[in-house]
Amino acid sequence: MRLKRYTYRLIERTLQCRLVPLKSGGYQSETSKCRSRLAQYCVGYGLDLGFGGDPITPNAIRVDQPTPYANTGSYPVQLGGDAANLHWFADNTLDFLYSSHLLEDFDNCEAVLREWWRVLKPGGMLIIFCPDEQVYRKHCAATGQTYNTMHKHADFSLEYVKKALAAVSNYEVVHECPLIDIYSWELVCKKG
Repeated sequence: MRLKRYTYRLIERTLQCRLVPLKSGGYQSETSKCRSRLAQYCVGYGLDLGFGGDPITPNAIRVDQPTPYANTGSYPVQLGGDAANLHWFADNTLDFLYSSHLLEDFDNCEAVLREWWRVLKPGGMLIIFCPDEQVYRKHCAATGQTYNTMHKHADFSLEYVKKALAAVSNYEVVHECPLIDIYSWELVCKKG
Protein backbone atom coordinates (compact mmCIF):
# COMPACT_ATOMS: atom_id res chain seq x y z
CA MET A 1 0.00 0.00 0.00
CA ARG A 2 2.86 2.39 0.82
CA LEU A 3 4.38 1.82 -2.65
CA LYS A 4 1.05 2.58 -4.33
CA ARG A 5 0.74 5.93 -2.46
CA TYR A 6 4.36 6.76 -3.38
CA THR A 7 3.62 6.02 -7.04
CA TYR A 8 0.53 8.27 -7.04
CA ARG A 9 2.51 11.14 -5.43
CA LEU A 10 5.25 10.64 -8.03
CA ILE A 11 2.70 10.86 -10.85
CA GLU A 12 1.18 14.03 -9.37
CA ARG A 13 4.63 15.69 -9.17
CA THR A 14 5.47 14.56 -12.70
CA LEU A 15 2.37 16.20 -14.16
CA GLN A 16 3.57 19.55 -12.77
CA CYS A 17 6.88 19.42 -14.74
CA ARG A 18 7.84 21.35 -17.87
CA LEU A 19 10.35 20.33 -20.52
CA VAL A 20 13.56 22.36 -20.36
CA PRO A 21 16.41 22.92 -22.81
CA LEU A 22 19.50 20.73 -22.98
CA LYS A 23 22.23 21.20 -20.45
CA SER A 24 25.18 23.20 -21.66
CA GLY A 25 27.58 20.76 -23.31
CA GLY A 26 24.90 18.07 -23.70
CA TYR A 27 24.09 16.43 -27.00
CA GLN A 28 20.82 15.99 -28.85
CA SER A 29 18.72 13.13 -27.54
CA GLU A 30 17.26 10.54 -29.88
CA THR A 31 13.88 11.41 -28.34
CA SER A 32 14.21 15.01 -29.57
CA LYS A 33 14.26 13.61 -33.13
CA CYS A 34 10.92 11.81 -32.79
CA ARG A 35 9.02 13.83 -30.16
CA SER A 36 6.90 15.69 -32.72
CA ARG A 37 5.67 12.35 -34.13
CA LEU A 38 5.45 10.10 -31.07
CA ALA A 39 4.48 12.31 -28.11
CA GLN A 40 0.85 12.21 -29.26
CA TYR A 41 0.70 8.54 -28.18
CA CYS A 42 2.02 9.30 -24.67
CA VAL A 43 -1.28 10.24 -23.05
CA GLY A 44 -2.29 9.52 -19.47
CA TYR A 45 -0.04 7.84 -16.93
CA GLY A 46 3.07 6.26 -18.36
CA LEU A 47 6.80 5.77 -18.42
CA ASP A 48 9.79 7.01 -20.37
CA LEU A 49 12.37 4.26 -19.95
CA GLY A 50 16.03 5.21 -20.30
CA PHE A 51 15.17 8.87 -20.89
CA GLY A 52 18.69 10.22 -20.28
CA GLY A 53 17.52 13.61 -19.02
CA ASP A 54 15.11 14.40 -21.89
CA PRO A 55 11.65 12.82 -21.42
CA ILE A 56 9.22 12.40 -24.31
CA THR A 57 6.57 14.47 -22.46
CA PRO A 58 6.42 16.32 -19.15
CA ASN A 59 3.89 13.81 -17.79
CA ALA A 60 6.07 10.72 -18.37
CA ILE A 61 7.48 9.10 -15.25
CA ARG A 62 11.24 9.14 -15.78
CA VAL A 63 12.91 5.75 -15.30
CA ASP A 64 16.62 5.22 -15.87
CA GLN A 65 19.70 3.85 -14.20
CA PRO A 66 20.42 5.74 -10.98
CA THR A 67 23.25 7.41 -12.93
CA PRO A 68 22.23 7.41 -16.62
CA TYR A 69 24.98 7.03 -19.19
CA ALA A 70 23.21 9.46 -21.52
CA ASN A 71 23.33 13.17 -20.69
CA THR A 72 20.83 14.84 -23.00
CA GLY A 73 18.80 17.07 -20.72
CA SER A 74 18.39 18.35 -17.20
CA TYR A 75 15.50 16.25 -15.88
CA PRO A 76 16.51 14.01 -12.97
CA VAL A 77 15.72 10.31 -12.64
CA GLN A 78 12.52 9.64 -10.68
CA LEU A 79 12.77 5.87 -10.49
CA GLY A 80 16.29 4.46 -10.66
CA GLY A 81 16.66 0.85 -11.61
CA ASP A 82 16.53 -1.74 -14.34
CA ALA A 83 14.11 -1.12 -17.22
CA ALA A 84 13.75 -4.90 -17.54
CA ASN A 85 12.18 -5.09 -14.06
CA LEU A 86 9.36 -2.61 -13.50
CA HIS A 87 8.61 -3.89 -9.99
CA TRP A 88 7.16 -0.53 -8.99
CA PHE A 89 4.05 -1.18 -11.09
CA ALA A 90 1.29 -3.77 -10.92
CA ASP A 91 -0.01 -5.59 -13.98
CA ASN A 92 -2.25 -3.62 -16.36
CA THR A 93 -1.78 -0.19 -14.75
CA LEU A 94 -0.17 2.20 -17.26
CA ASP A 95 -1.59 4.04 -20.26
CA PHE A 96 1.70 4.15 -22.15
CA LEU A 97 5.28 3.03 -22.10
CA TYR A 98 7.82 4.89 -24.25
CA SER A 99 11.43 3.91 -24.85
CA SER A 100 14.04 5.34 -27.18
CA HIS A 101 17.28 3.61 -28.12
CA LEU A 102 17.25 1.25 -25.14
CA LEU A 103 15.79 -2.12 -26.11
CA GLU A 104 18.80 -2.96 -28.30
CA ASP A 105 21.00 -2.88 -25.17
CA PHE A 106 19.34 -5.99 -23.64
CA ASP A 107 20.43 -9.56 -24.28
CA ASN A 108 16.88 -10.93 -24.11
CA CYS A 109 14.56 -8.47 -25.87
CA GLU A 110 11.60 -10.83 -25.67
CA ALA A 111 11.79 -10.99 -21.85
CA VAL A 112 12.08 -7.19 -21.64
CA LEU A 113 9.09 -6.72 -23.96
CA ARG A 114 7.13 -9.20 -21.85
CA GLU A 115 7.82 -7.06 -18.74
CA TRP A 116 6.92 -3.83 -20.53
CA TRP A 117 3.71 -5.39 -21.87
CA ARG A 118 2.81 -6.61 -18.37
CA VAL A 119 2.47 -3.10 -16.93
CA LEU A 120 0.36 -1.72 -19.79
CA LYS A 121 -3.39 -1.75 -19.29
CA PRO A 122 -5.61 -3.07 -22.10
CA GLY A 123 -5.70 -0.35 -24.74
CA GLY A 124 -2.35 0.99 -23.49
CA MET A 125 0.32 2.07 -25.96
CA LEU A 126 3.84 0.71 -26.32
CA ILE A 127 5.94 3.31 -28.16
CA ILE A 128 9.43 2.29 -29.27
CA PHE A 129 12.05 4.32 -31.17
CA CYS A 130 15.24 2.36 -31.87
CA PRO A 131 18.11 1.98 -34.33
CA ASP A 132 18.21 -0.42 -37.21
CA GLU A 133 21.54 -1.96 -36.24
CA GLN A 134 22.92 -2.55 -39.72
CA VAL A 135 21.98 0.95 -40.92
CA TYR A 136 23.39 2.43 -37.71
CA ARG A 137 26.71 0.59 -38.14
CA LYS A 138 27.03 1.83 -41.73
CA HIS A 139 26.21 5.38 -40.59
CA CYS A 140 28.87 5.24 -37.87
CA ALA A 141 31.47 3.93 -40.34
CA ALA A 142 30.60 6.55 -42.96
CA THR A 143 30.56 9.52 -40.57
CA GLY A 144 33.25 8.52 -38.07
CA GLN A 145 30.63 8.63 -35.30
CA THR A 146 31.55 6.55 -32.26
CA TYR A 147 29.70 3.24 -32.32
CA ASN A 148 27.63 2.38 -29.23
CA THR A 149 29.10 -0.88 -27.92
CA MET A 150 26.09 -1.43 -25.61
CA HIS A 151 24.11 -2.76 -28.62
CA LYS A 152 23.70 -6.55 -28.26
CA HIS A 153 22.21 -7.73 -31.57
CA ALA A 154 23.72 -7.41 -35.05
CA ASP A 155 20.28 -8.09 -36.58
CA PHE A 156 18.31 -5.67 -34.37
CA SER A 157 15.59 -4.02 -36.47
CA LEU A 158 11.87 -3.26 -36.58
CA GLU A 159 11.19 -6.79 -37.84
CA TYR A 160 13.36 -8.30 -35.09
CA VAL A 161 11.30 -6.50 -32.43
CA LYS A 162 7.95 -7.28 -34.05
CA LYS A 163 8.89 -10.97 -34.06
CA ALA A 164 9.85 -10.81 -30.37
CA LEU A 165 6.65 -8.92 -29.55
CA ALA A 166 4.55 -11.53 -31.39
CA ALA A 167 6.00 -14.16 -29.05
CA VAL A 168 4.86 -12.06 -26.08
CA SER A 169 1.25 -11.33 -27.03
CA ASN A 170 -1.14 -10.29 -29.72
CA TYR A 171 -0.86 -6.62 -30.49
CA GLU A 172 -2.32 -4.04 -32.85
CA VAL A 173 0.11 -1.86 -34.79
CA VAL A 174 -1.10 1.74 -34.58
CA HIS A 175 1.91 3.29 -36.33
CA GLU A 176 5.21 2.08 -37.71
CA CYS A 177 8.01 3.48 -39.81
CA PRO A 178 10.84 1.11 -40.80
CA LEU A 179 13.47 3.81 -41.36
CA ILE A 180 13.41 7.43 -40.21
CA ASP A 181 15.89 10.00 -38.92
CA ILE A 182 18.84 8.41 -40.76
CA TYR A 183 19.15 5.07 -38.91
CA SER A 184 16.12 4.64 -36.62
CA TRP A 185 12.69 3.04 -36.81
CA GLU A 186 9.55 3.58 -34.77
CA LEU A 187 6.69 1.37 -33.66
CA VAL A 188 3.49 2.12 -31.75
CA CYS A 189 1.42 -0.86 -30.59
CA LYS A 190 -1.84 -1.08 -28.70
CA LYS A 191 -2.39 -3.77 -26.10
CA GLY A 192 -5.58 -5.77 -26.71
